This record gives sequence, C-alpha cells and structure tokens, in this order.
Amino acid sequence: MKTSAERLAALGCAGLVAVSVAGCGSVTDAVKGDGDKAITMGTTAVTNTLDPAGAYDAGSWLLLRNTFQSLLSYPAASSAPSPDAAQSCEFAAGDVTAYHCTLKSGLKFSNGHALTASDVVFSIQRSLKINDPNGPAGLLSSIKAVEAKGDTEVYFRLSQPDAVLPAKLAGPAGAIVDEEVFPADKLLGNDKLVGSGPYKMDSVEAGAKGGPAKVVLSPNDKYTGDAKLRNKKFTLRYFDKSTDLKSALDSGEVDLADNSLEPNTAAQILSDQQGGKTDLRVVEGDSNDTRYLVFNTKDATLGNVAVRQAAAQLIDRKSLARDVFARTVQPLYSMVPAGVSGHNTAYFDRYGDQDTAKAKAILTAAKVATPVKLSLTWSRSRAEGAESETLKKQLEAGGLFQVTVQQEPDWDAFKKGWNEGKYQMYTIGWFADYPDPDNYVAPLIVEGGSYHHGWDDARISQKLVPDTLKQADRAAATTTYGQIQSIVAENAPLVPLFQNKSFYASRSNITGVESTVDTTGFFRFWEIGRVGK
Repeated sequence: MKTSAERLAALGCAGLVAVSVAGCGSVTDAVKGDGDKAITMGTTAVTNTLDPAGAYDAGSWLLLRNTFQSLLSYPAASSAPSPDAAQSCEFAAGDVTAYHCTLKSGLKFSNGHALTASDVVFSIQRSLKINDPNGPAGLLSSIKAVEAKGDTEVYFRLSQPDAVLPAKLAGPAGAIVDEEVFPADKLLGNDKLVGSGPYKMDSVEAGAKGGPAKVVLSPNDKYTGDAKLRNKKFTLRYFDKSTDLKSALDSGEVDLADNSLEPNTAAQILSDQQGGKTDLRVVEGDSNDTRYLVFNTKDATLGNVAVRQAAAQLIDRKSLARDVFARTVQPLYSMVPAGVSGHNTAYFDRYGDQDTAKAKAILTAAKVATPVKLSLTWSRSRAEGAESETLKKQLEAGGLFQVTVQQEPDWDAFKKGWNEGKYQMYTIGWFADYPDPDNYVAPLIVEGGSYHHGWDDARISQKLVPDTLKQADRAAATTTYGQIQSIVAENAPLVPLFQNKSFYASRSNITGVESTVDTTGFFRFWEIGRVGK
C-alpha cells in the first residue's frame, strides 16, 4: 500500500520499547467555530473496501486512520509509535516474541459500546481468519496467539521474532473493531462501519463501481483520545481523475486536495501562488511514497533475468522526474526511500544511468533475440498516461524492446489482474504501512511480494529478513538491508522509479495543512480548519 512514515530510528523494543501515556482530552474541547460547514477534501486514491480486514490501500487507510483507533499510533512527525487506545505497550525484556498492552479505561465505540481487550483480540483474530487477498492480514502473520485478560490486558505471542510488530499495530492493520457489530468471518459493508477514532462515519455514498465516492464524517463524541478537532464536519470525496479533482478545487466543491493532482498542475499552482496569481496555495512536504515498475517473473519472457536486467538498464529516472512529473518526485535507486533507515543506491550502483550499450550486451550474452516484445499495464498515475508512454520510449531505446502500453482503468480489476499474473509488467505505487525499512522489503520481495511478481530468494526470505526482525535496535539492521537490496537489484523482479514529494493544494482560507503533511504518511483530518466563510 501503502502507508508512509518513514523512519523507525529507534523503535526501542523490550527494554527498547515501552510506551505509555498519561492524559486524554475530549473531542468536544477543541472544535473551533467555523460554522457547521463541512471541510471537503478530494483524492484520486480510490478504493472499494473500507472494512479494516479487507482494506489495504491508500484510499481506505486515509479514512480509517481518522475513524478507527489502534493500540498505538504515530504522532505528528514522529518516527516511533505512541499509545492510542493503549495506555502502554511493551515487549517482554529481551524477548521480541512476547508483547503486552494495557488499554486505557473507559474506551467506547461511536455507537456507545464499550471497547475492551476482547474487541482487540477479536479484531486481530478476525483479520487473520478472513485473510482477504486484498487485505492486511499478512502484516499480522507473525502473531501466533492473542488473548485478553480482563477488560484491559492484551497479550501477544509471536511465532517468530518481530521487532516491528508495534509499528504494524499502529496502522489500520491493527484497527480495533466492535465485536458486537462486525461479523467474525466476512467483511462488513462500507455503510455499516463503526469505529472509536476521532470521527464517525455519518454516511457513505457509493460510486458507480461500488466503492465509496463520498464519505461524510462528524466528531465522535465518545472519543476520549488526544486529537483536538478544528472542524465540526469533514467530507472525503473520491475522484477517478486528477483533472476532475482540480476542477472541483477551482469551483470550490472541495477545499483541499491531497497529493493527487497531476504534477504539472501542482507545480503551476505553486508558481502562481508565489507570483500572487491565485487564491489557491500549495503546501510542499516530505513523502516516502514510492513507485515501482514490476515484472512478472513467472512470465515466459520476463522469467529470464537478463531481460529484466536489460530493462532496468534502460530506465531513465531523471527524465521521468524532470519531464513527466515536473520535479514533484525524486529519482529512487533503492527499495527503501530516502529518509528511511536502510536507504541506499543499490540500483544505481549496479546499473548507473540509462545505457543502451550495456543493455544490449546483457541481452546478447544471454542470447536473447531482439526486439523483445513486452506489454506494460497501468491503472492510475498522477501523470496519467504520460508516465507509461515515457517508460515505453525509454525501454525501446536502441531497438532492444518493443513495448505495448495498455491501461486497466478499473482499480479492482487491475488488482485482480496482477494477483492472477495476467500482466507482464506494470507500474504501481507503494504507500508504506509502518515506518521501517522492513515495510519496503518484506511485503514487496518475500515470496513474490504483495504485487505478485513471483520472485523469491531463500537468502532473503529464510535468512536475511528473519535476522532483521530479531534486531530491536532498528538502526543495527541497516547493513543487512543493504545486503538484501544488492540481491534484489541483481535479480530485478521490480525496479524502483521514484519517491513522491507531497504537494497538498487548498483554498487560501484552509488552515492546518502544514501540521499534518509529514513523513508519517498520516493525514490528520482534525488538524484542518477554516478561516472565515
């Protein structure tokens, strides 16, 4: 997915991680007056499923982070999780296979039902039982057993060391659901969800394709956490096209847009803002969202590592960043983005800049006839089709490849396609789930990864990744992540293209955007306010 925050510089576990919190405020304490008019945010991160057990993409998590609580969460600009529904959480001393949390007392869901340790256990077990193919259950796979003792104590026993469990639990994968509302063995409809976060869902308007088109939120008066709401109503709208989002922003239908605008559009707004030519403004911030070109290694053609290496040799990231994305992204030569522990330049070290002579030599040595015919599939891109057309042009340099570009505009069908191995190569973004290099390696590489490229290496999946999860001091795992990335770069089951910069555009009377655009990847609706009408 998915989420993005991105340095777990010192997630202290065991003696290393013991987090506790003392106070909590009321959601009604900080709602400042801007009338009852909803603040409306637009995004092109469309989604289909909002139930936490089946939701595992940017569009759903954007909403779930504001409507559900987890045991832990990430404060603004933080690189380590802090208690949310929990009062404290910690690993047993010297043991990263035993984890214990104590809940705050008096927690309630928005429907008034008590939130207890039993709900936490139910939520974890439910996700694992449903094991939705497009859901986050894989993040919880290290959990062997979870049990409640009384209403406030939760104990996790892990099947293997997992030093990043607290980070995993701090996102929507660890969202706590009401066991009196959610079925244990199937997903709940988008319009029936109940959480305990700062907001509750008042209504969910379905789009033409079944996923949500518009979600209206209001303050959850049962919430007793730390969030201080600066608005009385918040609406999230999903758009199929960035051009439609920009039109809605211009007309005032939406008050702000997330990092969804077409790159040249965002850059133009920023230029106009600096020249005093627009009442829109852009907040530029860090992001660790990444983009990859994925190869189906089970395909007869791309199963040949020489073909993948030659393709990797032809990618010109600087041109993509400059000419297609108007410098709203930065070239990425690592599985792990800049700003995250474990970042390196493994792909540049191996391939350098675009070089058709080297690519030809790779194919010649492997006795691969040229041009190699490939298809490139895409679904959504902030640059629309320009990204894939540029990649096509780059790959066809020197006549080594002949590329056919095709779009699958239906996001659900696109996911189904890559799950079933229907595509040869495809572009896809990754929104990190938790701030640790592990989240850019294990879910993308081990056993074919979330995007089903089909490649695995026992050195990584059976030795190196497990070794990193024994290291409670996450900085100490950097060397091992470097080894992993060198192996991945050599085999090229996927190629990192770039990491995004964040450009959030809003109307000039919208405040608080600066407070929530940071490297946690957690957009806090409650920080957004309005000045005047």
